[in-house]
Amino acid sequence: MAKGETERRPGLSQPRVAEMVADILRARIVDGDLADGDLLPKQDDLLAEFRVSRPSIREAMRILETEGLVSVRRGNVGGAEVHAPKARSAAYMLGLVMQSQAVTLTDVASALRILEPACAALAAARPDRATAVLPELQDLNAQAEEHLDDGPAFTRFSRQWHGAMVESCGNQTLILLVGTLETVWSHHESLWADHIAAEGRYPDVKSRRLVLRAHVKITEAIEAGNEEVAQRAVRRHLDESQTYLLARDPDMRVVITEPTQRFGGFR
Repeated sequence: MAKGETERRPGLSQPRVAEMVADILRARIVDGDLADGDLLPKQDDLLAEFRVSRPSIREAMRILETEGLVSVRRGNVGGAEVHAPKARSAAYMLGLVMQSQAVTLTDVASALRILEPACAALAAARPDRATAVLPELQDLNAQAEEHLDDGPAFTRFSRQWHGAMVESCGNQTLILLVGTLETVWSHHESLWADHIAAEGRYPDVKSRRLVLRAHVKITEAIEAGNEEVAQRAVRRHLDESQTYLLARDPDMRVVITEPTQRFGGFR
């Protein structure tokens, strides 16, 4: 370097600046410093805080909006509303990955047969299961029984029972992991229920009673605190009940982007 010359350092590009701003705001959202439903500071305030260009702030907003962490409202009542990360959003993204990798429903079913019984065992081991677990499971069983004559409604209550059982296990990692798989499976099972009901081919009431009886047996095992029986009963129930959906096409792939169908509230 010649005397008198100063070393030139590459400046940060606008996209890199935007990513850095998005990183900071993302951390504030996921750490709870910005709560669900809050509004982000106004653009002028963000400009003053980060000392970056207006295009960089706009690009940071675009990044966060793409991730579902904010929704930008334009116009006189504009602003960016914060959306805390939700498990349903994770399920949607997982479904997109599964669809892109041509994952089959048989593969999803196999994973659930491994993981869901573990949730039942953990629920049965909870010392507070009488108040934290059983009321919801028993209520869903009662509602399913009331809808035995309505196939699609019975299926939805049945899927809610599975979701509630998983959520009652007490292990947050399993709740998130298995819950996302449950959401993907439930999406397809609900579509299946509507489809075959429209064709008049829904499994008869006797078959629904068998499903309900399995749910009641698992609920009773959890109530008794019998982890082994609960775990075994869930595995047997899944072996039997998953065949309804898989019989349609064992090689059916996960598809959540049907233009006329909603996935967990997304479309």
